[in-house]
Amino acid sequence: MHQTLASTNASTVAQRRTLASLLRSPTRLGQLVLGLIWCVDGLLKLQPYFFHHFATGVIEPNAMGQPGIIGDPITWIAGVVKHDQGIFTVLAGLGEFSIGVGLFVRRTVKPALLLSFAWALNVWLTGEGLGGLFTSATPSPLVGIIGTAPMYIVAGLLVWPRTAGSGEADSNFGLLGETGARLVWAALWLGAAALWLFPSNAGAKSLGGAFTEAPSGTSWLSSLHSSAAHAVGGSGMTVTLVLAVLSAEIGLSVLWGRGTRIALLGSIPMLLAFWLLGEGLGGLFTGEATDVGTVPLVILIAVLLLPLASRDVPAATRAPVQISPAAEGQVSRA
Repeated sequence: MHQTLASTNASTVAQRRTLASLLRSPTRLGQLVLGLIWCVDGLLKLQPYFFHHFATGVIEPNAMGQPGIIGDPITWIAGVVKHDQGIFTVLAGLGEFSIGVGLFVRRTVKPALLLSFAWALNVWLTGEGLGGLFTSATPSPLVGIIGTAPMYIVAGLLVWPRTAGSGEADSNFGLLGETGARLVWAALWLGAAALWLFPSNAGAKSLGGAFTEAPSGTSWLSSLHSSAAHAVGGSGMTVTLVLAVLSAEIGLSVLWGRGTRIALLGSIPMLLAFWLLGEGLGGLFTGEATDVGTVPLVILIAVLLLPLASRDVPAATRAPVQISPAAEGQVSRA
C-alpha cells in the first residue's frame, strides 16, 4: 500500500515537473503546438473531397493569372498528380502528420523542422501560388498578406532548438534571434497595414463582401458572416482605416520595443476576429480545408514573441552599461 502511494506521488511530482518545465520553455511548448497543427493539417488532407479533387480543386487554380515561369510548373505538377490523386492525397496527409509527430519527439525536432520548411515551400508554390504575389489580385489582410505556408516557416524558425552555447538574449527565438523576430513581426503587420489601404480592401463595401464570401460550411457561421457584413454596411472604408492604424501600431510597437506586451496580446483578439469572419475558421466545416488557416499560426508566433516584452528595446540597439573606474572604486570600498 505504501509502495503504491509512493509511486503515485512520485508520478504526480514528475508530471508537475514536466508541466512546469514546458511552461518555462516557450520554445518546447511552441514545438508541441506547431506539431499539433501539422497533425491536424495532415488529417484534413484525408477528407473525401481531396481524393478526387486534389489536383483540380487545390493545385490547378493557383496557376491562373500567374506569369509563365510560375504558372507552367504548377500546371505541370497538377497534371502529374491528376492521374493518381488518391495516392498523392494519402502521401501528403501522412507526410504532414509525420512532421507533427516528429515535433513531439525531442530527438527528431530538427529533422522534422527541416522537412516542414521544404514542404511549406512546396505548398506555397503548388497550393497557394506564392500567395498570389505575382498576380493582379490584391491579397487581403484577413487571410494573410503572403499566404499561410510562410507562417509555418516563421513559426518553425522561432521554435528551432538552440544549442547550450546560444546567447541568453536569443535563446527563446530560435534561428531568428531577438532582432530577427522583431523585424519579421513588424514586416507582417506593416505589410497588412499597407494592404488595408489598397482600393480592393478599403472600398466602402469591400470588407462586408469579404465577410460574405468567407468559407462557412455551417448555418450558424454563415449567419454570423451575414450579420457582420450587415453591421459594416457601407462603412468599410472607415473600418479598414482603423484596422490599418492598429496593424501599424502592432508592428511598430514590437519593432521599437515600446509596449511590446500590449501589442502582442492586443493582436490576438483581432486575429481571432479575422479567423472567424475572414477565414471562416479556416473553412474547417466545408470539408475542403487543407489547413487550419493563417490565424492560428500568427497567434502562435505572437505567443512565442511574448518574451520580448521583458526587454525595453531590441538587443541590437541596447547599449551596454559601463561603470567608470571611480564608481568601481566606490563600490569596492563599500
